[in-house]
Amino acid sequence: MRSIRCDFGCVWRLYVAVRRFPAGGKRWGFERVIIGDSKEKSPGLELNFYRNSCPNAEQVVKDEVSRSMLLDPTSAAALLRLAFHDCQVDGCDGSVMLSYSNGSITETESDMNFGVRKLDLIDGTKRSLERICPQTVSCADIIQLAARDGVYLAGGPYIEILTGRRDGKLSSKERADKQLPAADISVDKFIKIFQQKNISVQEGVALIGAHTLGISHCRNFEKRLQPPIDPTLSTSFKLTLLVICSDPFLSNVTFATNDATTFAFDNRYFTDILNGRGLLKIDSEISSDQRTKPYVLGFASNQQQFFNSFTSGFLKLSSHKVLLGKEGEIRKDCRFVNN
Repeated sequence: MRSIRCDFGCVWRLYVAVRRFPAGGKRWGFERVIIGDSKEKSPGLELNFYRNSCPNAEQVVKDEVSRSMLLDPTSAAALLRLAFHDCQVDGCDGSVMLSYSNGSITETESDMNFGVRKLDLIDGTKRSLERICPQTVSCADIIQLAARDGVYLAGGPYIEILTGRRDGKLSSKERADKQLPAADISVDKFIKIFQQKNISVQEGVALIGAHTLGISHCRNFEKRLQPPIDPTLSTSFKLTLLVICSDPFLSNVTFATNDATTFAFDNRYFTDILNGRGLLKIDSEISSDQRTKPYVLGFASNQQQFFNSFTSGFLKLSSHKVLLGKEGEIRKDCRFVNN
């Protein structure tokens, strides 16, 4: 069992318990242990935060995600990206959903959020929850729960997400521009970003493994195809990408899949990048950098190891700089702060 510090005088203890699930396997989560005098401190995140105030909250989210996955198998990738991007900008506070923020241009307008999708799914889930539990479940929690369910329904691990986040009141394009990682991020920058969130290199490599789902638009990797063409790309993969991205005027709409099993959350991504099929610059670099390559090799050969590291990393990321207790608010509408 490992412990990491959290706000408000407590310790998160990471635990693994073996229980029966629809697909079997391990159940990961955190338990919160209060240290010192906590009488005047805000409550922290916890499992089943809504068990009394909105007992069916997590089931409602799961049902909405399940319906979306049936109609659109790319939903898991979109929801996971949405959750990551929400947490990367000033913490997991639902700010990525805001369409108005005190006159400021919001996060969704940032180029770093190009192609972000499934905000409508979060909106619909929020409306469903408002009908049964008015102003109880935060948009920030819905985003993280939806990502968890998307990963699981795509074949990935079931993650016991902690809940109790509250919604922020500010959203800034400028802050998103500065805090969201660029498509050509270096290994050095990637390690630094995750270390600031108490995420280890191993967990960080696993989180990049989220690229096992979805696609990337040509605009995000077309520079790798310009002379001199990136030598880390395999010949066959390079030729494929050159055909897909042949028209620079269509780089915002043309795309390539991140790995060969784009709808499945599995370890195929790591096998692909070891074989010269890394779509983004960071994909190729983590397969060769000596600080990250051992984990890439390990995840490529052991899917459960990837799932375990992804789970622990996701739990840390989704608990980063959250609003708790009386901080922030519980929005009535995810797109607007309350009056």
